[in-house]
Amino acid sequence: MKVNSNEVPTEFQIQPYVCDQYLINGQLKTWKGNTTEVFSTIKSLNDAGERIPTLLGSIPDMETETALEALNAAEMAFQRGQGLWPTMKVGDRLKCMETFVEKMKEHREEVVKLLMWEICKNKSDSYKEFDRTVDYIVDTIDAYKNLDRKGAKFDKQGGVHAHIRRGPLGVVLCLGPYNYPLNETFCLLIPAIIMGNTAIFKPAKHGVLLIAPLLQAFQESFPPGVVNIVFGRGRKIASPIMQTGKVDVLALIGHSSSAVALQDEHPNKNRLRLVLGLEAKNPGIILPDADLDLTIKECISGTLSFNGQRCTALKVLYVHESLVDEFNQRFSKAVDELQFGMPWEDTFLTPLPEPAKPNYIKELIDDAVGKGAKVLNKRGGKVTENYCFPAVLYPVNETMNVYHEEQFGPVIPVISYKEIDEPLDAMAASDYGQQVSLFGRDVRKIGPLIDTLANLVCRVNLNSACQRGPDVYPFAGRKNSAVGTLSVYDALRSFSIRTFVAAKDSPYNNEILETLLNSKESNFVSTDYLL
Repeated sequence: MKVNSNEVPTEFQIQPYVCDQYLINGQLKTWKGNTTEVFSTIKSLNDAGERIPTLLGSIPDMETETALEALNAAEMAFQRGQGLWPTMKVGDRLKCMETFVEKMKEHREEVVKLLMWEICKNKSDSYKEFDRTVDYIVDTIDAYKNLDRKGAKFDKQGGVHAHIRRGPLGVVLCLGPYNYPLNETFCLLIPAIIMGNTAIFKPAKHGVLLIAPLLQAFQESFPPGVVNIVFGRGRKIASPIMQTGKVDVLALIGHSSSAVALQDEHPNKNRLRLVLGLEAKNPGIILPDADLDLTIKECISGTLSFNGQRCTALKVLYVHESLVDEFNQRFSKAVDELQFGMPWEDTFLTPLPEPAKPNYIKELIDDAVGKGAKVLNKRGGKVTENYCFPAVLYPVNETMNVYHEEQFGPVIPVISYKEIDEPLDAMAASDYGQQVSLFGRDVRKIGPLIDTLANLVCRVNLNSACQRGPDVYPFAGRKNSAVGTLSVYDALRSFSIRTFVAAKDSPYNNEILETLLNSKESNFVSTDYLL
């Protein structure tokens, strides 16, 4: 899809953004080496009427030497737990985070515009991603205050006093995804640093420029070395960092193959904490008594929000044979009625940000059709240079690639079933176990199903599309879908460890503890109540 520059509203027109800075050890440094141009898959027409890629700007293409410099800065800032940041009062760390979120808000319009152009996310969802990220940071600050309040006391069991808190783990390597390059990345980075860890952060391949406007906010808000931001290719940045063995936590949202490859680079895997959000093949199971109006609405949202480019998307639909024909007819019609357009037009469907994705989706469709499936909707599978219109495929079986692969794009496989064991067995055999959507009404059937599904996935959505939020709820997965749990509440625990001071109950120790508390000599031993 292409645009003339005069077709873009003035507030969303873009000039090439040269990102030539990076953040290491509290200094914004200027990059003078090789750079990589960043293009949007949205094509522009030049004055001669030629269709050309839209140049969005450029980013540094950094070498391993710079990556290791960032690692050393993070290591020095943590200083094996003795650094300023990990030993700082919780209240002071929270003040740094509050400063950052206020500075971040100043760049809302700039970041949203880059979200629309870089990853082709529509206007409403781009604003929502920014605002949701701000809310996430504010909620994380509040959650940490609650956590600290609970630890601001002494327990006594078996004649031993204990002052129990949570402590940081060390140096975190943070790698975010392209589909939520702000929100999901910050859902890793923010809880990691707020708990006293230090971090090296490399943005994803797509959705990378939008980090540039926030570099100064990070630099001005945190002590040197707490947050280090570098740009470049994973093999020159992430792999060499992992090979040093100095990373204590790998925080990644992406594909399990990437996570496994990076783990294999680390020489001390037993000491490596993993916080991973990985791929999924979330099914929708539609029971015979499902309300089709509600089901179709939720399945449209579940399968095609952001063109299906979400790990939480519904990626296969199991429909009972008694209503599969009606469902297919109505669902296909609803898909064909979806509007396609540019991100700033706020249509439901937008271009795909990955240049190779349209051909990949077309290959999945062709493979399925060659093995007996049909494209049910009239517009299904129509391809342009940067888009493939959503295709509803039926009947799909296990010989087809789309049955096994996480398509992460606009193609929807539909499978008919007779007995409920069919989708349950498929889920049990799957490599994934994030979420499921269950559509139906009869509690005599739903009740036992929930009991089984809760052991196959980590979230059962009743008559609702799969989703991550609200962010206060746990976000996790079984098997290849995740390691660790993310949420406002759980992420603070994922990036920390329980640690405590203990003393036998005796007049000698009690006097020391009382003096210690009154002296304010320790930031750890404190019963101060954070307001």
